[in-house]
Amino acid sequence: MTAPLMPKATAVWLVENTTLSFIQIADFCELHELEIQAIADGDVAFNIMGISPVDTNQLTWEEIKRCEADGSARLQANKMELNVREKNAKAKKVLSPSQRNDKPNAVAWILKNCPELTDAQICKLVGTTKPTIEAIRNGTHRDSAVIRPKNPVAIGLCSEKDLEKAINTNKAKAEALAAREAKAAEIAEKKAEKKKQQKAKARAQKAKAAKKEKKKAEK
Repeated sequence: MTAPLMPKATAVWLVENTTLSFIQIADFCELHELEIQAIADGDVAFNIMGISPVDTNQLTWEEIKRCEADGSARLQANKMELNVREKNAKAKKVLSPSQRNDKPNAVAWILKNCPELTDAQICKLVGTTKPTIEAIRNGTHRDSAVIRPKNPVAIGLCSEKDLEKAINTNKAKAEALAAREAKAAEIAEKKAEKKKQQKAKARAQKAKAAKKEKKKAEK
Protein backbone atom coordinates (compact mmCIF):
# COMPACT_ATOMS: atom_id res chain seq x y z
CA MET A 1 0.00 0.00 0.00
CA THR A 2 1.21 3.54 -0.83
CA ALA A 3 0.02 6.24 1.55
CA PRO A 4 -1.28 9.49 0.01
CA LEU A 5 1.16 12.38 -0.07
CA MET A 6 -0.72 14.19 2.73
CA PRO A 7 -2.24 11.38 4.81
CA LYS A 8 -3.99 13.42 7.51
CA ALA A 9 -5.51 15.91 5.08
CA THR A 10 -6.70 12.99 2.95
CA ALA A 11 -8.09 11.24 6.03
CA VAL A 12 -10.01 14.40 6.99
CA TRP A 13 -11.61 14.52 3.56
CA LEU A 14 -12.52 10.82 3.56
CA VAL A 15 -14.09 11.11 7.03
CA GLU A 16 -16.16 14.14 5.99
CA ASN A 17 -17.19 13.02 2.50
CA THR A 18 -17.55 9.23 2.57
CA THR A 19 -19.07 6.45 4.65
CA LEU A 20 -15.88 4.42 4.68
CA SER A 21 -15.04 2.73 7.97
CA PHE A 22 -12.28 4.06 10.21
CA ILE A 23 -10.15 1.00 9.51
CA GLN A 24 -10.52 1.42 5.72
CA ILE A 25 -9.42 5.05 5.93
CA ALA A 26 -6.61 4.19 8.35
CA ASP A 27 -5.35 1.44 6.05
CA PHE A 28 -5.28 3.69 2.99
CA CYS A 29 -3.72 6.67 4.78
CA GLU A 30 -1.38 4.45 6.82
CA LEU A 31 -2.55 5.98 10.08
CA HIS A 32 -3.78 4.30 13.25
CA GLU A 33 -7.48 3.57 13.44
CA LEU A 34 -7.69 5.58 16.69
CA GLU A 35 -6.27 8.62 14.86
CA ILE A 36 -9.11 8.38 12.35
CA GLN A 37 -11.64 8.14 15.16
CA ALA A 38 -10.08 11.19 16.81
CA ILE A 39 -10.34 13.08 13.50
CA ALA A 40 -14.02 12.11 13.24
CA ASP A 41 -14.60 13.27 16.83
CA GLY A 42 -12.87 16.59 16.13
CA ASP A 43 -10.16 15.95 18.72
CA VAL A 44 -7.28 16.18 16.24
CA ALA A 45 -6.67 17.69 12.80
CA PHE A 46 -9.59 20.09 13.28
CA ASN A 47 -7.45 22.87 11.76
CA ILE A 48 -6.41 20.77 8.73
CA MET A 49 -8.27 21.34 5.48
CA GLY A 50 -9.24 18.10 3.81
CA ILE A 51 -7.72 17.19 0.45
CA SER A 52 -9.66 15.05 -1.99
CA PRO A 53 -7.71 12.00 -3.18
CA VAL A 54 -10.05 11.98 -6.19
CA ASP A 55 -8.96 15.48 -7.24
CA THR A 56 -5.31 14.52 -6.81
CA ASN A 57 -5.87 11.41 -8.93
CA GLN A 58 -4.98 9.01 -6.14
CA LEU A 59 -8.44 7.43 -5.95
CA THR A 60 -11.54 7.19 -8.09
CA TRP A 61 -15.13 7.58 -6.92
CA GLU A 62 -15.76 4.06 -8.20
CA GLU A 63 -13.09 2.71 -5.86
CA ILE A 64 -14.55 4.64 -2.92
CA LYS A 65 -18.08 3.38 -3.70
CA ARG A 66 -16.78 -0.18 -3.97
CA CYS A 67 -15.28 -0.03 -0.50
CA GLU A 68 -18.29 1.77 0.97
CA ALA A 69 -20.40 -1.17 -0.17
CA ASP A 70 -17.99 -3.74 1.26
CA GLY A 71 -16.60 -3.05 4.71
CA SER A 72 -13.94 -5.74 4.32
CA ALA A 73 -12.56 -4.23 1.09
CA ARG A 74 -9.43 -2.09 1.07
CA LEU A 75 -8.89 1.03 -1.03
CA GLN A 76 -6.45 0.63 -3.90
CA ALA A 77 -4.60 3.68 -5.18
CA ASN A 78 -4.75 4.48 -8.89
CA LYS A 79 -2.11 2.67 -10.92
CA MET A 80 -1.31 5.96 -12.66
CA GLU A 81 -0.53 7.58 -9.32
CA LEU A 82 1.77 4.73 -8.34
CA ASN A 83 3.59 5.02 -11.66
CA VAL A 84 4.03 8.76 -11.24
CA ARG A 85 5.59 8.23 -7.82
CA GLU A 86 7.93 5.62 -9.19
CA LYS A 87 9.04 7.99 -11.96
CA ASN A 88 9.57 10.75 -9.42
CA ALA A 89 11.70 8.43 -7.30
CA LYS A 90 13.84 7.48 -10.29
CA ALA A 91 14.24 11.10 -11.33
CA LYS A 92 15.21 12.01 -7.73
CA LYS A 93 12.68 14.84 -7.65
CA VAL A 94 11.97 16.87 -4.53
CA LEU A 95 10.29 14.72 -1.90
CA SER A 96 6.97 15.60 -0.35
CA PRO A 97 6.80 16.35 3.42
CA SER A 98 5.16 12.96 3.91
CA GLN A 99 7.99 11.17 2.10
CA ARG A 100 10.63 13.01 4.11
CA ASN A 101 8.84 12.10 7.34
CA ASP A 102 8.65 8.48 6.20
CA LYS A 103 12.42 8.08 5.82
CA PRO A 104 12.85 6.59 9.34
CA ASN A 105 9.97 4.21 8.60
CA ALA A 106 11.68 3.13 5.38
CA VAL A 107 14.97 2.58 7.21
CA ALA A 108 13.17 0.46 9.83
CA TRP A 109 11.61 -1.64 7.05
CA ILE A 110 14.96 -2.24 5.36
CA LEU A 111 16.66 -3.15 8.65
CA LYS A 112 13.89 -5.66 9.34
CA ASN A 113 13.47 -7.17 5.87
CA CYS A 114 16.87 -6.67 4.24
CA PRO A 115 19.43 -7.03 7.07
CA GLU A 116 22.12 -7.94 4.53
CA LEU A 117 22.22 -4.37 3.17
CA THR A 118 25.04 -2.16 4.42
CA ASP A 119 24.48 1.26 5.98
CA ALA A 120 26.05 2.84 2.89
CA GLN A 121 23.51 1.09 0.65
CA ILE A 122 20.61 2.18 2.88
CA CYS A 123 21.87 5.77 2.79
CA LYS A 124 21.93 5.66 -1.01
CA LEU A 125 18.47 4.08 -1.33
CA VAL A 126 16.57 6.22 1.17
CA GLY A 127 18.67 9.38 1.31
CA THR A 128 19.49 9.28 5.01
CA THR A 129 22.63 9.27 7.20
CA LYS A 130 24.55 6.53 9.00
CA PRO A 131 23.94 8.07 12.47
CA THR A 132 20.19 8.02 11.76
CA ILE A 133 20.35 4.37 10.71
CA GLU A 134 22.32 3.47 13.84
CA ALA A 135 19.84 5.32 16.06
CA ILE A 136 16.89 3.48 14.51
CA ARG A 137 18.74 0.15 14.79
CA ASN A 138 19.50 0.76 18.49
CA GLY A 139 16.09 2.24 19.32
CA THR A 140 17.59 5.59 20.34
CA HIS A 141 16.03 7.62 17.51
CA ARG A 142 13.95 10.55 18.76
CA ASP A 143 10.88 9.18 16.96
CA SER A 144 11.39 5.52 17.93
CA ALA A 145 7.98 5.38 19.63
CA VAL A 146 6.11 6.21 16.41
CA ILE A 147 8.33 4.60 13.77
CA ARG A 148 6.44 2.00 11.72
CA PRO A 149 8.29 0.00 9.04
CA LYS A 150 7.20 1.01 5.53
CA ASN A 151 8.42 -0.36 2.23
CA PRO A 152 10.56 2.41 0.66
CA VAL A 153 9.36 1.36 -2.80
CA ALA A 154 5.71 1.74 -1.80
CA ILE A 155 6.25 5.29 -0.52
CA GLY A 156 8.36 6.36 -3.50
CA LEU A 157 11.74 6.79 -1.81
CA CYS A 158 13.42 4.35 -4.19
CA SER A 159 12.51 2.11 -7.11
CA GLU A 160 11.98 -1.63 -6.83
CA LYS A 161 14.79 -2.06 -9.37
CA ASP A 162 17.27 -0.15 -7.17
CA LEU A 163 16.27 -2.12 -4.06
CA GLU A 164 16.58 -5.46 -5.86
CA LYS A 165 19.93 -4.40 -7.32
CA ALA A 166 21.28 -3.63 -3.84
CA ILE A 167 20.01 -6.94 -2.48
CA ASN A 168 21.41 -8.91 -5.43
CA THR A 169 24.77 -7.15 -5.17
CA ASN A 170 25.11 -8.23 -1.55
CA LYS A 171 23.83 -11.69 -2.38
CA ALA A 172 26.47 -12.07 -5.10
CA LYS A 173 29.18 -10.86 -2.70
CA ALA A 174 27.99 -13.26 -0.01
CA GLU A 175 27.95 -16.17 -2.47
CA ALA A 176 31.44 -15.29 -3.72
CA LEU A 177 32.71 -15.06 -0.13
CA ALA A 178 31.09 -18.40 0.74
CA ALA A 179 32.69 -19.98 -2.34
CA ARG A 180 36.13 -18.62 -1.37
CA GLU A 181 35.71 -19.85 2.20
CA ALA A 182 34.59 -23.28 0.98
CA LYS A 183 37.60 -23.47 -1.36
CA ALA A 184 39.96 -22.41 1.43
CA ALA A 185 38.44 -25.02 3.74
CA GLU A 186 38.85 -27.69 1.05
CA ILE A 187 42.51 -26.75 0.51
CA ALA A 188 43.14 -26.73 4.27
CA GLU A 189 41.48 -30.14 4.58
CA LYS A 190 43.62 -31.57 1.78
CA LYS A 191 46.80 -30.16 3.37
CA ALA A 192 45.83 -31.64 6.74
CA GLU A 193 45.12 -35.02 5.13
CA LYS A 194 48.45 -34.94 3.26
CA LYS A 195 50.29 -34.03 6.44
CA LYS A 196 48.53 -36.85 8.26
CA GLN A 197 49.54 -39.33 5.55
CA GLN A 198 53.15 -38.09 5.66
CA LYS A 199 53.28 -38.57 9.42
CA ALA A 200 51.78 -42.05 9.09
CA LYS A 201 54.33 -42.91 6.40
CA ALA A 202 57.17 -41.60 8.56
CA ARG A 203 56.00 -43.69 11.52
CA ALA A 204 55.75 -46.77 9.31
CA GLN A 205 59.29 -46.22 7.97
CA LYS A 206 60.62 -45.70 11.49
CA ALA A 207 58.93 -48.86 12.72
CA LYS A 208 60.33 -50.82 9.74
CA ALA A 209 63.85 -49.52 10.42
CA ALA A 210 63.54 -50.41 14.09
CA LYS A 211 62.43 -53.93 13.17
CA LYS A 212 65.48 -54.40 10.92
CA GLU A 213 67.79 -53.19 13.67
CA LYS A 214 66.21 -55.65 16.08
CA LYS A 215 66.77 -58.56 13.67
CA LYS A 216 70.42 -57.55 13.22
CA ALA A 217 70.90 -57.43 16.97
CA GLU A 218 69.38 -60.90 17.38
CA LYS A 219 71.86 -62.37 14.87
